[in-house]
Order: sequence, then structure tokens, then C-alpha cells
Amino acid sequence: MANRSDGAPGVSRGRRSRARRAIGAGATGVLAVTLLSACGGEGNTLHWYVNPDGVDTFKVYAEKCSEGQPYDISVEQLPSSATDQRVQLARRLAAEDSSTDLMNLDPVFVPEFANAGWLAQPPQELADEILSSAEGEGDYLAGAADTVIWEDEAYAIPLWANTQILYYRKSLAEAAGLQLGPDQPVTWEQVITAAAENNGSVGVQANKYEAYVVLINALIQGAGGEIVSNTEAGKDAEVEIDSDAGRKAAEIIQMLADSEAAQSDITVSNEGTPLGRMFPADPEAPQGAGEFMVNWTFGFKNYDPAGGVYTEEQFNDLGYARYPQTVEGEPSKPPVGGIDIGVGAYSAHPEWAMEAAQCITSTEAQVDLALNNGLMPSTNAAYDEVAASGDYPEDLIELFRTSVDEGGPRPKSAFYALISSAVQDRWHSPNGVDPDSTPEESADYLKDVLEGKALL
Repeated sequence: MANRSDGAPGVSRGRRSRARRAIGAGATGVLAVTLLSACGGEGNTLHWYVNPDGVDTFKVYAEKCSEGQPYDISVEQLPSSATDQRVQLARRLAAEDSSTDLMNLDPVFVPEFANAGWLAQPPQELADEILSSAEGEGDYLAGAADTVIWEDEAYAIPLWANTQILYYRKSLAEAAGLQLGPDQPVTWEQVITAAAENNGSVGVQANKYEAYVVLINALIQGAGGEIVSNTEAGKDAEVEIDSDAGRKAAEIIQMLADSEAAQSDITVSNEGTPLGRMFPADPEAPQGAGEFMVNWTFGFKNYDPAGGVYTEEQFNDLGYARYPQTVEGEPSKPPVGGIDIGVGAYSAHPEWAMEAAQCITSTEAQVDLALNNGLMPSTNAAYDEVAASGDYPEDLIELFRTSVDEGGPRPKSAFYALISSAVQDRWHSPNGVDPDSTPEESADYLKDVLEGKALL
């Protein structure tokens, strides 16, 4: 394996170009294999490594996209943790595993895997559509398209696009005198104060894991800053977290952690822990008035009365608004996430794998993921069908779509795993965050980690 000058494992541009030509190498090669191959059998199996969200729908499309094909798609489930997913996939790809055909990729994996030469690039026509969409001129949401681009080239196909919004009890907001809604912004300070003064709470993700970095990054971007910049420079990227924006982010985390609105498990909180606090069983208990909660798109369906857990009355008391502002008057930068589909560069069947990848990212598949699993589409065409279904309020659909396009990605770096871990180490626990010291200490530590002067 060749080494790039920035120290990251990688391959030459020539090898990448050969990978692209191999994928686009003609329908004739695919046709010949199709005519000569029989369906089934381990030699004709494409292995699709999926994250735990939406597995039931993935299995349906593994079957649908195998129908009439010379291959079968086998769904292999990855661990629930994004960190563990990355480790498993990276080990396989670093070993040039020929059975790693299709992968569900967290967007932050794409730069690292592309830089290492582990991803086969989409056919030119599809790549052009993705690149133009990132500029706001194609069918993919710009925010979703941007997640698969590294060094001005596309390396994966967007499947579903995630973002965070503010969910809240309408009754709690009303008691606090807050006028909230998809088009009515609110600040973090207002949310924390309203919850603390009205027997409510604020739900976030602040365990020592990736979603805590999502929170920190969104707060910093909302104040006009970045954790790092010039990420194309690899380990020589500019560390920007020790800034006014970094200190404002730390101020908000400190304010929440010290507030009566802080939930008792804030230091180990994840996407699931605050869900039940929206509608506490005892309204008179501490924090019994419910919560304001930042969470991903799946949160809305969690409270659907059809699930048998929540009532129509409770569901009607559920409100939603854009991600809170870090600085009053400055548009927030909602987190952007989701899942992209990558094709392994060492797949034994790259043409089949790329064909299957396009099938499982189809409009139909995206719509089913949204309606069945609450995982929102990456294309406008699929969004339009979801909106037409009536399963979601129209203003919520537009809030999701706008949040993806106007949100902020985490740093796009081949060394993102180091960046994320270093930030977690110095910003956790939230109870110890101090705007006068945490940004500076984390900047120094992150620089040392990137330069190889400190170990995680």
C-alpha cells in the first residue's frame, strides 16, 4: 500500500483512476458475466455491511435488488456504535478483503476510506449528479451530496440523510412564554432557562462518544467557528477550537450542566436516554413538565400513538423547531448525518456491487426507509413522495429538508477518528467543561495528537 505525503495510508491517483474505469468498464463485461453465471452460491454473494438502523428495510431491499440478478445480497449487521463500525470496516478494507462489497458508511468515514483508496468510485454520470447536487443544482440534497465528496470527487452514494431538530412539549413552551415552531428560532440559553424555570429538562447526547462531538461541532459552527480547518492538509490541518466560537460552545454546555434543567444522566446520555422524559409519568415530580430535546429525525415517529406507548393527547402536545441558535440572531447549523453506501475497492464483484448500490439507494428504497423507519431521504424526489404520503406534517418535512441543506457537517478529514477522540477526551464530562480552559486545553491536545506528540 502506498503512503501519502501527509502520513495517511493511501493509493496513487493512477490506481484510483483504474478503479473508476473498472467500475465503468462497460455493460459488455457485466452482460457476459450475467449470461455465464447462475444465481445463488457463495461465489455469487454480495456482502452488505449495514448499521443497526433500518435493518428490516435493508433486508427487504437485499431481496428486491437480487431479483433477476446473477448475485444474491447478504445483509451483515455491524455493531451499534459508530466507532466500532469504523474499526470493523477499516480492518477488513486494510486487509484488502474481497468480500467487503457494500457498506453503510457514516459520513465521517468517507474521507478516511477514500483517502486510503478503500472505496470504488461511482460511475461518472452518477458522480457528476452528486457533484452538481452539492452545488444546489441536482436532485440530491446539497447537504447529503457533500457527505460523499472528498478532494472534489464522489466516493459513495447518499442513501438517507439525517439531521437534528428541537423536539419539545408545547405545554412546557407555553408555560415558559416561548413562541416556537419550524419558522420561529430559539436560542440554547432560552431553552435552558425555560426548562429550568418551569419544572422541565433539556435532553442532549453528552456521553463520551461520537454524538457528543456532533453537539460540540454544531454549537461551534452556530457561532461561526470550526473545530479544525484546512482539513485537506491532513495532520497539518489548522486547529480552530480555541476561539470565541469554541468558548461560546463551552459556555452553553457549562450552562446546561450547571442548570436545574440538566438531566441526571447527562454524562452518559445518548440518543435513546432522553426519549422517555418528554412525557413523564408524574407531572409533579422534578422535571415532570417534560423536556426540550435535540435529536435525530427518528424522534418524531417514536411518539406516534400507533406504537401503543403514547396517547393521541401526548402526541398532539409534541412540538418541533429548528435546532437552537448558539448566538441569538445567527442561524443555527443543525448537525448533518445519515448513511452513505460505499463499494469496497477490493470487492471480487465490483460491477455487481456498484449496480446493487444504485438499486438500494433508489427513490423507492429511500421512501420506504422514511415511512418504515423514520430515516429521511437524501434526494428531493424521495422527499416529495414522503411529503405526499401524509405520514408526516408538511412543515416537519420541510424542516428536515432545510436542516440538512443549511446544516453543518463534522470536519471532513482523513484523520477524523483522531480529531473526534481528542475532542471527546478534553470535553467530557460536560460537568467539567469550562469556557476559560476547555477550548484551549483541547486545542493543545488535538495539535499534539495530530503531530504524533501525544497518544489518545
